[in-house]
Amino acid sequence: MIRREHYLAQIEPFEDSDLIKVITGIRRCGKSTILRQLADIISGKTDNIVFLEFESKRIRSLLSDADLVIRYVDEHRKEGKCYVFLDEIQEVDNWPEICQTLRLENCSVFISGSNSKLLSSEFTEALSGRYVSFRIHPFVWKELVEYAAELNRPISVSDYLIWGGFPKRLEFEGDAMIRYLEDIDETIIYKDIIRRFKIRKESLFRAVADFVLRSNGRIVSYNSIYKAVKQKEKCSEHTIMKYVEYLEKAFATELIRQYSTKTKQELQFHKKCYNGDVALNSIRCPGNRYDIDHNLENIVYLELLYRNYQIKMYDNAGKEIDFIAAKAGKEYLIQVAHSVIDDKAYQREFNAFNGLDNARQKILITNDDMDYSTSTVRHMRLIDFLTMKDF
Repeated sequence: MIRREHYLAQIEPFEDSDLIKVITGIRRCGKSTILRQLADIISGKTDNIVFLEFESKRIRSLLSDADLVIRYVDEHRKEGKCYVFLDEIQEVDNWPEICQTLRLENCSVFISGSNSKLLSSEFTEALSGRYVSFRIHPFVWKELVEYAAELNRPISVSDYLIWGGFPKRLEFEGDAMIRYLEDIDETIIYKDIIRRFKIRKESLFRAVADFVLRSNGRIVSYNSIYKAVKQKEKCSEHTIMKYVEYLEKAFATELIRQYSTKTKQELQFHKKCYNGDVALNSIRCPGNRYDIDHNLENIVYLELLYRNYQIKMYDNAGKEIDFIAAKAGKEYLIQVAHSVIDDKAYQREFNAFNGLDNARQKILITNDDMDYSTSTVRHMRLIDFLTMKDF
């Protein structure tokens, strides 16, 4: 497995800190691998390391509560600072007590979880701000290419636009790969959400999840979701709101607001939906009719997140611009389309920038090979955007 230097470089400065290092992200995005890579780096200077993987049923049965975990670490650590890695820690009852106790006993604690329970109000209250968190994503294009080369497997941008970046999916082909992705999806839907939140109306939740996960790259509202599912299932908008929140907590999807200079006004607009990985859309597409256009926009969104941009959608006097991306005091207006070779598509995408000054750089990203840049809009091929370090 490749070393994910992008994340390791962010976490390493905190390795000796008494802050609890929280690694979060969607299931199967590579959190456990990053924990092991961190442990490997630290093993170069000490062997005072304890690593526990609570996704293992055997480990969970042996260390089923906080007292047992703390006792196990005490029995297996050595003198001096101990580096403790607790993978999928949310599987243990009273896990905040484990974190608090170990950090007070000269341990540098690293923990991971598959959903945002680790960043809930319960967690922040228990640790009183004594943590630093790191969000991990499935592979972006550069990482996917590197791992494909390690496996001696061909990879294409088209493949990425359909099947996304869950790391292990590259180890399978054809139907086996699709089944692997479907199993990830089912684990997120059932284990991370239905079972965890004790959802009684399972068929309603699945209908909401299917609608939302197929709506990536689109503007949605709780009312639009309600109207789409109420024909099949009796429900309320309040229930819809809770179900969408659960999907966000499991990192299956996230909603971004429309940009406004007035904070209160931002809350009034509808939101735009993006998936934690485009495979969550593609496995729901019948007859191989994959949603390449919206998946491409989703891929750009995930790449911008990976590069640590703050992202919102932007309304230009009624014309939607996909993203306003901000970092280090700079802002970029970014429009995304599969192609602008058709005249109507060209006019639609470029006209979205009409009337805007040049205070912000205007960028259009498409899958076209030809350069369509103008004097005011920088056109960028998707492959160039995915392989560059930054704008």
